[in-house]
Amino acid sequence: ADRAEADLKLSAAAVLYARDARGGRLEPSRLSRFITPKLDLAPADGVLTRLTPAGSGAGALLQAYNPSQPGYLALKAKLASLRAQQPNRSVPMVRLPKGPALKAGMRDPRVPLIRARFGISGAQDATAYDEGVATAVASFQRERGLKASGVLDPATVAALAGPSPGKQEADILANMERWRWLPADLGRTHVFVNIPEYKVRVVRDGRVLDEARTIVGKPDSPTPIFSGEMTYAVVNPSWTVPPSILKSQFLPGLARDPNYAARLGYQVVKRGNGIAIRQPPGERNALGFIKFMFPNDHAVYLHDTPNRTLFSRSERALSHGCVRVDDPFRFAQAVLGPRWPTERLKALIGKGERTVMLPEKLPVHLAYFTLEADSTGALRSLPDLYGVNARVKVALGLSTEALPPEAGHKPKGPAPKPPGAAPHRDLAQQQPAPRPAPRRPVATATEPGEPVVVQPPPDDYGETGAIRRGWW
Repeated sequence: ADRAEADLKLSAAAVLYARDARGGRLEPSRLSRFITPKLDLAPADGVLTRLTPAGSGAGALLQAYNPSQPGYLALKAKLASLRAQQPNRSVPMVRLPKGPALKAGMRDPRVPLIRARFGISGAQDATAYDEGVATAVASFQRERGLKASGVLDPATVAALAGPSPGKQEADILANMERWRWLPADLGRTHVFVNIPEYKVRVVRDGRVLDEARTIVGKPDSPTPIFSGEMTYAVVNPSWTVPPSILKSQFLPGLARDPNYAARLGYQVVKRGNGIAIRQPPGERNALGFIKFMFPNDHAVYLHDTPNRTLFSRSERALSHGCVRVDDPFRFAQAVLGPRWPTERLKALIGKGERTVMLPEKLPVHLAYFTLEADSTGALRSLPDLYGVNARVKVALGLSTEALPPEAGHKPKGPAPKPPGAAPHRDLAQQQPAPRPAPRRPVATATEPGEPVVVQPPPDDYGETGAIRRGWW
């Protein structure tokens, strides 16, 4: 019976580790309603099926559940280097699964981990919490300023996991945790946006094909953190004014002057019992000359902008959630392929709204990293634009600082709610669903023929993130 119970606890600990390694320690969406990655959590039966025949290789299999991306591995190496420089790290840390307090004479499947922690070997029963283990624990408690009782209590379990990390170590751990939010496979070719870096990259086989500066969401209208799939691009996009701006700006303006919208270059369209205001394609259009669509619940996307002078700023959290791309036609060539060179795309400008289908779905990752380690181990810090890093540190128990306000939400009370509180309803959720991609492929990156004009459907309020979230 004791052996069966020990096997069950060891199995539970292995499954817990595998889930933690894939991001299961936190529920990201409870940190903020703008953080919505789909975690690739390992199912319990799958973990145990892999581990059962592994024998001595079980540890390596469990380690493989951690991210394998170079960015994660560089941070992991930096963390190891940092800890090696600390004298109180001379003995390895150990994270023990939950369990009862242990006294001398008891048995528990966690005891082998404790023995390994203190280098105690030679016991006939490795699960026995005997006098030798209790003495080592008491000595450890004395060193850490705890009551030297030899009892493995919650305070001792926490101390065994290591001292409270310094700020740099906590920042590294929080960034490593966010790598776990990404898919295990980013895609052979993928688009990667690091929001705090103000950069977008097109990556193929680990090599950067294109890199461009970006403008991302303001703190009160943040760019969401998630992964999606780009399916098509639109050249000469139109833009429909969202209901919030229609109500706050255009209706009062039209009440004063019936030609208010026309003077600004907008078209007033009757829609049911009301009106819609549309900005036609052109160089003044809020979306620029091209946008790149990856349908998602946040209704955000990547797009051009007529205000390119903003890219010269060092701080570029200026949009209402969508990601604006510097040199979008060079970016377009990287994602659409050689059949759509810049010259061909630019030749479409001024010829009406046109949709170009990607030859295959392209993974897009909107990520959030405030630390990057280079090949030499040097760290580069980036701004915590939305307070995400601070919230992750608090949720992981790495910081006791007061929580920053949740990005995109103005709290009614004097203090922000902690992670885990019920999310607030997003403005985006109050608007109609995004317009789907056209069912009929009008032009593909593998077809040399010219694309045809795609007329927007009668209701295109959900077409853009700007329509839901603000201006653009």
